[in-house]
Amino acid sequence: MNAITHQTHALSINPATGETVASYPYQSAAQLDAALTRASSAFRSGRNTPVAQRAELLPALASALREQAETMAQMITLEMGKPIAQARGEIEKCALLAEWYAAHGPAMLTPEPTLVDNGHAQIEYRPLGPILAVMPWNFPVWQVLRGAVPTMLSGNTYVLKHAPNVMGSAYLMKQAFDKAGFAEGLFEVINVTADGVSQAIADPRIAAVTLTGSVRAGIAIGSQAGAALKKCVLELGGSDPFIVLNDADLDAAVQAAVIGRFQNSGQVCAAAKRLIIEQGVVEAFTAKFLDASRQLVMGDPTSSDTYIGPMARFDLRDELHGQVRATLDEGATLLLGGHPIEGAGNYYAPTVLANVTDQMTSFKQELFGPVASIITARDAEHAVALANDSEFGLTASLFTADPQKARRIANQLETGGIFINAYSVSDPRVAFGGVKKSGFGRELSHFGVREFCNAQTVWVDRT
Repeated sequence: MNAITHQTHALSINPATGETVASYPYQSAAQLDAALTRASSAFRSGRNTPVAQRAELLPALASALREQAETMAQMITLEMGKPIAQARGEIEKCALLAEWYAAHGPAMLTPEPTLVDNGHAQIEYRPLGPILAVMPWNFPVWQVLRGAVPTMLSGNTYVLKHAPNVMGSAYLMKQAFDKAGFAEGLFEVINVTADGVSQAIADPRIAAVTLTGSVRAGIAIGSQAGAALKKCVLELGGSDPFIVLNDADLDAAVQAAVIGRFQNSGQVCAAAKRLIIEQGVVEAFTAKFLDASRQLVMGDPTSSDTYIGPMARFDLRDELHGQVRATLDEGATLLLGGHPIEGAGNYYAPTVLANVTDQMTSFKQELFGPVASIITARDAEHAVALANDSEFGLTASLFTADPQKARRIANQLETGGIFINAYSVSDPRVAFGGVKKSGFGRELSHFGVREFCNAQTVWVDRT
């Protein structure tokens, strides 16, 4: 059987060296069909399994992740350059996710009764079927499991199409599910090109689609899902505002801003990308932020001392540098960095841009890399206006010492999540997702468990 397109292999390239480390052949149409058949069969045979029984597998999954944690962390670092300490933290976070849903997830699927005239009715949550998940490379394990665990707990099967540069991580996850005792077909990995994704979306065995990726990818996947009349969840880009008001604890704000902007080498959707600082403290904040940014260790991602590693893909570094140069040409001030690091690796210097305005490239576009843009706000109202002046609406951070002011401003911010005196995080206890061009639908919490369920009304007439 011929491959689905003329492309033959997904390549894993070590961004720290530029060397090809693995090549994974794309699956044929027959192999894709077999994977969808396994996922469909597993759904049909397991859809009525009690949720408590499904939850019993999750502690075993957590154990399997921890047993191969170092192997998985090393693979993440090798494939996309995440500093090893952060990669290890990603695996542990996934293990904790599985344990949390084992403890709390079943209650989220409890039928909800309601009184009706002359009868009894309740809402029962039924799984939809095999869910196609198109996932990105920046959190190769967390991005997958934060969707897969609640989706599978609710009785669906999960078909993972991972980013081509992190297929090694995809297959290690499959090993963890197998070791934990998940039946064949519950968690499938497919390695296909865009044509294969389109074929899967159109296939009647796929019930719904979820994507984490760019706006461009979201438009493509969302359009195809819509044409097939299938539900989809899209978690897309972000240009998150990080607001610091005059009364904020500056040291705490700076510490959070540095982590929020530079963790994972700045390759995070929900991150502190636009630092909107009230003018009374912008000078002091900038000095402290600049000093802290200079202390960050960039280098070999396999070293535990490294905080900023290489960017995952060379083409994305070129795109980022173009955005930085455009912003400087538009009048911004370069305080730090602003250039690729010479050598074989795909490194970009930690960069701080000041005097950025709402007309500049780094304000209007998402910068997916270690670049921070500092924007001055006249007052709190201006800060809100600047924050909302974006096509994105994923998360926001707000630093102020006034709780009432914080809540009042939070109510005005057009984002899926607002973090007061903290940087943005994803956590199983709370919903995660965006508005505007950051997408729609929610992951995590009970929303993630029910997102791919049929909320079925069961009405019993007692007349």
